[in-house]
Amino acid sequence: MAAAAGGMMRNLTSPRARWRSGNAMADHDGLPAPVREWAAQAALPWSATSLRKLWTRALNETKCAQTALARLSQAERATLRREAAKVWGDDYPQ
Repeated sequence: MAAAAGGMMRNLTSPRARWRSGNAMADHDGLPAPVREWAAQAALPWSATSLRKLWTRALNETKCAQTALARLSQAERATLRREAAKVWGDDYPQ
């Protein structure tokens, strides 16, 4: 039991956990509805900060919500391609 508790403590004090501040749920709830809907079906666990940045840039460039959502999907596919080798190894088909 002590090992499990120790593992949880390491997780809670990981470097990634420390840099996060604020309320992630409130940040997510503050996203525009189309972005929240997109995030609900996303393959990756996007942060609200990343989604807001991508959405704002895409919407400013395209002036079209549907095209901006397509850009979010493009960004996700690119991230998955980039990360596939790290997660599944160099032999994973791309």
